[in-house]
Amino acid sequence: MRFYILLVCFCGLISDLNAQESSSRRSSLFLTYGPSGANVREFNEMLAEKGISPLRNGYSMIGLGYHTRINDFIFGAELYQGSGPKSLYGDYEIDYRTSRFYFNVGYALTEEGRVQFLHYMSMGVGYMNFQMLKEGRPSDLEAFLSDPRQGYILRKNNIHKGAHYFGGFLTEIGFQLGYDLDIPNMAEAISLVSKFGYSFSPFERAWNLNGIAFDNIQSGAFLRVGAGISLPDRNVFYGDATMSFHFFYGQNQVTTSGINETLEEQGYLPLPKVGGNLGIKVIGENARKMYGLEVWNLSSYGSATDDFAQTLNSIRFYTNFGRQLLKIRNLELGVLGGMGFGTIRYTLENRNKPDFPRLFEEPLYDGTLVSRGLMVKPEMVISYAMPLTSIKLFDLVYGVHAGYEYPLGQYNLGGLSMREFMQGPYLQFSLGIRP
Repeated sequence: MRFYILLVCFCGLISDLNAQESSSRRSSLFLTYGPSGANVREFNEMLAEKGISPLRNGYSMIGLGYHTRINDFIFGAELYQGSGPKSLYGDYEIDYRTSRFYFNVGYALTEEGRVQFLHYMSMGVGYMNFQMLKEGRPSDLEAFLSDPRQGYILRKNNIHKGAHYFGGFLTEIGFQLGYDLDIPNMAEAISLVSKFGYSFSPFERAWNLNGIAFDNIQSGAFLRVGAGISLPDRNVFYGDATMSFHFFYGQNQVTTSGINETLEEQGYLPLPKVGGNLGIKVIGENARKMYGLEVWNLSSYGSATDDFAQTLNSIRFYTNFGRQLLKIRNLELGVLGGMGFGTIRYTLENRNKPDFPRLFEEPLYDGTLVSRGLMVKPEMVISYAMPLTSIKLFDLVYGVHAGYEYPLGQYNLGGLSMREFMQGPYLQFSLGIRP
């Protein structure tokens, strides 16, 4: 029923806009941060039966968002990462995290101007991690491999295997309030943003792990504040300035040979070749200058032993700036330089973990090592924009991106440099929407 209502609204919007010579437009890219409610209810009930204090509730959510406004209708997408507060139990830290990706549709409650007040609904997918690991974990890779059992790690829709493992069904209903601050001598404006509303998982026990439902981790009220950059139509003509949203599929020419040597020495199977990866890009263009943000997820996974599965995962986040070198009709050529942040995580997960409460009483099964650092990259992009309607309401943008990533630092994983997994050329193919 919700899908039918949204489809009718979308068709009505297209019909209305096609009947007009022009339309009011606005595109925005923003980062937000703030608290979100979450209650680990069934797990806390298990703790209460044992006379143990409940876990602390809630998330700290950081998000990347994009939306475009055409007249009073809003379309967009958002990506969030949430980290729960750590709780101590003996020698263990209990922690939980979530990642969410949403598509948004909404309606502007104010006219176009410096102040924006929007009402929106989001539908999307997610990932959840719940873990209980020892505080003093091994810092040496060989020591870790000889005894990886640090606690337990539970994952639902495990994106450490790749972004295409996102799953489930999550929704969010909220309001967004924004205010524009003009940038001198620039068409762009700085947007101050606040968002509030409620997130929830609509299906009962959809986030069940080892006998306990963690649905409440995906539900709760939220408040987020942040800032970004906007292209308001009072400052620009959309033939000259725009902001587009892209999905891309790419292949990175990196290797796991260094860590595989250590794994085989310790009696583990080697990691397979790194596969393709999915990601998102937001690209703004104005008077030949280009800018934007992007994030993607690079991974290798497979069997380590008869008892253990292994994943090697890296998330890359970049801010990009560049210039459009050439534009001939709908064909464009540009160069970008990116400065970013990367993480690398190696995990061994036991396939034979029991259900709760036994898992809580006998927690030694899984282990993980993590490293982080800065990244830089140059990139060349070739794109072709194809109008989707007679009045050029949207362009469908096909793109090819080629670049080279370079890590600033050793990315030591248990004393082993993982630069070979972080450094190398890449090729990406993107498909985007440009208003």
